[in-house]
Amino acid sequence: MPDTASGRLRADLSDAAQERTLIIACGALAREIGGMIGRGGLGHLALKCLPATLHNTPDKIPGAVREAVLQARETYGDVLVGYADCGTGGRLDKVCEELGVERIPGPHCYAFYSGNAAFEALAEEEYTAFYLTDFLTRQFETLVIKPLGLDRHPELRDQYFGNYEKLVYLAQTDDPDLTAQARAAADRLGLAFERRETGLGDLQAFIDRNV
Repeated sequence: MPDTASGRLRADLSDAAQERTLIIACGALAREIGGMIGRGGLGHLALKCLPATLHNTPDKIPGAVREAVLQARETYGDVLVGYADCGTGGRLDKVCEELGVERIPGPHCYAFYSGNAAFEALAEEEYTAFYLTDFLTRQFETLVIKPLGLDRHPELRDQYFGNYEKLVYLAQTDDPDLTAQARAAADRLGLAFERRETGLGDLQAFIDRNV
């Protein structure tokens, strides 16, 4: 019988499998969640990442998560969802509620890295900010410049970023090379630069609460 409160479905799993938890996460969180699992010696946790490019089509995220959760229940006793809402307009929450799994609280990774309450408090005064995380800084060319065609048509910069005033780098790590890359990204977009060290924010609390 399903137990939707715990996310457990299969009564015929072995005792060892029942003790294991799979985190189904956005590929943009792979390094961070994988690092927490490794550093914390959390051998009962495993990680499966879906492509970060799903963010380009957020309507596909709920279905992809649903399929991954149902597959995971064949071999794991519990499942967690390593996504915020991520532009799904509440549809991911409906999937999580239906399947009895918990996701990371918050609208997107910028918010939970900053701390959801802190991000919300700054929202009104930072509506002209463009955010980068460690992942997006590393993938800036691949996930920002090329999809927008700015590598081929740099004159489109004002069309996309003319209403922004600054680039805020939400740093998960103290990495001078990443900071330099984020600053270069701000220069390329013609924006002021601000670095804000967030660490893992509410993501850390989510993992800690569920281990």
